[in-house]
Amino acid sequence: MTPPTALPTPAPRGIDAFVGALSLRRVLIASLLALSVAASLNPIFITPFPVLLGRLLVIAVVLLLVFTAAGVWHPAWLPAWFAQVTAVGLAAPMITLVAYLPSVAGDVSRVLSHESYLSGFVWITGTALVIAPVLALGALYRERDAQARNQALRFELERSELEKQALDARLRLLHAQIEPHFLFNTLANVQELVESGSAQAAPVLRSLIAYLRGAIPRLDDATATLGSELALVRAYLELMLLRMPDRLQFELAVPADLAGLRFPAMALLTLVENAIRHGIDPGEQGGRVEVRARRDDASGTVVVTVTDTGVGLRDDAPPGTGLANLRARLAAFYGSQARVELREQVPHGVAAEIVFPVTGAAR
Repeated sequence: MTPPTALPTPAPRGIDAFVGALSLRRVLIASLLALSVAASLNPIFITPFPVLLGRLLVIAVVLLLVFTAAGVWHPAWLPAWFAQVTAVGLAAPMITLVAYLPSVAGDVSRVLSHESYLSGFVWITGTALVIAPVLALGALYRERDAQARNQALRFELERSELEKQALDARLRLLHAQIEPHFLFNTLANVQELVESGSAQAAPVLRSLIAYLRGAIPRLDDATATLGSELALVRAYLELMLLRMPDRLQFELAVPADLAGLRFPAMALLTLVENAIRHGIDPGEQGGRVEVRARRDDASGTVVVTVTDTGVGLRDDAPPGTGLANLRARLAAFYGSQARVELREQVPHGVAAEIVFPVTGAAR
């Protein structure tokens, strides 16, 4: 990421900068100013209005070129606005004089000696000298305003990048807390089978190895979808089915149109693993786990439900880190609209719901 900078980026210099600064908007403004000045001076001039307007249009366009050039090629130590005002102040008399030359057949002395010509020369030159500082100060204000907006935009982009980095670090930390939790629980189950001499120990261990080979590359997968997480849950439940074939049943039902939605990696597995560990495992009769998803068009959300027919919620159960981490991950992934809800099932069991906005899950 580009580090924050206190100084604005220097303006580009050269022909490209000059052409870029000479915008159609500036030409139109100069033309309108020439028209306004011509209309204002017309009552005191004996020159026909079309002639006066043409003369002022020429002067306005040339002064605009001088004004723009001074803003691009001024010395670095000299403020742009001062260079522009000075350039226009020096150029205005000369350009006005040149604009009068066709009317006097190129005789400069007639402009300076003839009362009507001299009066018009003074009026036009004085008007240019009054307007030039106003234009320069207006350009300076717009330039500073643009620099302030650019600086604010840079700071906002940098802040967003820092927030993204902090969010990524937070997600990695939460992943690191969840992954050992799941892995150690499963290894503990394998250990129990080995210690009891169960014939299921070797098949379960082989299934675990195959499962981890598929799961580990997904742990930090930013492109995970609800469909890919459902496949991971299926592999986990098949692994658990090898360990307790007579005590576990499961069903997965997610519509195909929801399978492509973005979904936090391992989030669905957290709820399913909780259902097995705290619901099915403690009960002598085992139970059934169902995973379903539906779209709620009224609220613009998707609801993913994991239900089990296990022993249900226990008041004396210690608070775990799995659900707390899951809530934090969903908030980081989707924002404040995402939530996790738990409720008792009748006659026994637990239903856990993940609710998240469709817009935040779109691919």
